[in-house]
Parts: sequence; C-alpha cells; structure tokens
Amino acid sequence: MKIFTTKGEIAEYLLQKRSAGKTIGLVPTMGALHNGHISLLAQAKAATGEVVCSIFVNPTQFNDPKDLEKYPRPIESDIEKLKSAGCDVLFNPPVSEVYAADEPAWHLDIGPLENMLEGKFRPGHYQGVTQVVFKLFDIIKPDMAFFGQKDYQQVLVISRMVELLKLPVKMVMCPIVREPGGLAMSSRNVHLSAQEKQDALALSQLLQLVKENFATHTLPELKELAAGFMSQQPALRMEYFEIADGDTLYPATADTPKVVALVAAWAGKTRLIDNMIIK
Repeated sequence: MKIFTTKGEIAEYLLQKRSAGKTIGLVPTMGALHNGHISLLAQAKAATGEVVCSIFVNPTQFNDPKDLEKYPRPIESDIEKLKSAGCDVLFNPPVSEVYAADEPAWHLDIGPLENMLEGKFRPGHYQGVTQVVFKLFDIIKPDMAFFGQKDYQQVLVISRMVELLKLPVKMVMCPIVREPGGLAMSSRNVHLSAQEKQDALALSQLLQLVKENFATHTLPELKELAAGFMSQQPALRMEYFEIADGDTLYPATADTPKVVALVAAWAGKTRLIDNMIIK
C-alpha cells in the first residue's frame, strides 16, 4: 500500500494510474477504522481498479473543539487494517496540506438539508463536511466515492453538492454494518462503557420496531409507538427521532415512496446516530 501525505504526490501517482486505464475509488474517512469502513473498502475494490482511503480528521466540521481534540487517531492500527483489507493507497495529509493559512471562506447553499436533524443540532457541520469532501474530490478526482449509510444525511448533503457543482463523481451509499446486538459501528463507540453500549442497543431496536410495524400502523401511530419505547430508555438522552422522506428528510407522509427512520441520542457523554431504510 502506498502512503501519501501531500496533494502533489498523490495527484501525480493517480494521474499515472488513470492514464493506464484504471478507475479510482475513494473512501473518505476520519480514521479510527472499524468493520464498517472495511466494508466500504470491499465495495470500492469490487467496483474500481485503484482504491484510495483518506484519513483526515477535519477541523471545520467539529462544533466543539473538545470533540475534535478527543477524536480517536490510532493511525498505526488503521494502516494495518487498510493493508489487510487490500487498500491500494492511503492519503493521510496534515491540516496544513488541506487548508491554506489564508483559506477563503466557504459557503455552499445546500438548501433546507443543512438545518434539519443533524444540521439543527450541529450548526455549520455540513459546511465543514462539504468543504473537506470538495477538497478531497479535487485532489483525488475519484470516479466513484463510497460513503456509509450510517451518516445518511451526510450522503444526501454530499450528493447535493455533487449535483450543484456538477462534479464528475458517482456517489455510492453502502449499508450500515452492525455489532452483534445491532449497535451501528462507529468510531465513537470506543468511548462507550460496557453499560452504555448495552443501553445504546435501544437505538437499533427502536428502528427495527418502526420497520416491523410500518405496514400495519399509520405514521402518527408509529410516532406514538416510538415515543412509548423511548420513554422506557432513561439512560439515553434523545435528540431527535424522525420518520422521513428518504430523498429530502422532510417528515414522511402516507404516500412517500422512500421512507427512512433516523435517530440521534446521547449515551453518557457519547453522541450516537443511527437510521434504517423502512421502505
């Protein structure tokens, strides 16, 4: 596996690969890799000729400097995992390589998506996400980019950016990988105590409950069912639960063709998100 830390070197290397007829797949990550990330790499390997994984903890998408500071960065073990997964290239740049000292202000109008659900609780977050993903797309110029469904709203936001800026990249959303018991894999799970991990299982149970009852209940009934279930989870501090249109994230209606249920909650000091495609 080749490892690059500068834009110039990776761009030159990938230009040669492209000239040789290879398609480029990109898996953008912030490191602290787990089996969810490895599943993205497997999909990228199956679909493209040269797989690039980027590891970059992006400062512009953190609302809380403490959160940025404590974000796990186990780079040695990440490198081992990437090698085992057959990744071709790791791009692991320092912040100074991605952001200039006189970085121009970034603002992309992505519409209502920016301030719903995650956006409401993490103002400015999606500006940071689009800014860094645009930079990575610009440096790596992937043919395809692979993102996890766990960050469902993020996939919609980046897809919107691709559409607005007419970027020549195909977006691929890959299914959520879950731990035994159903907890969605996340780099943040390392912060959970054994008890918090147990408590957090309620999130996937909630989504499953909604999915199982979707055909026989109205949307208000499902909301009531969900509220009843969550009222029995005193260890979790809920931020939102929504049954939404899978394309816009507006609340679903009886005739919405694509429906997704999304949830965010705190287990102790760790914020967790999860979702499930219902229809």
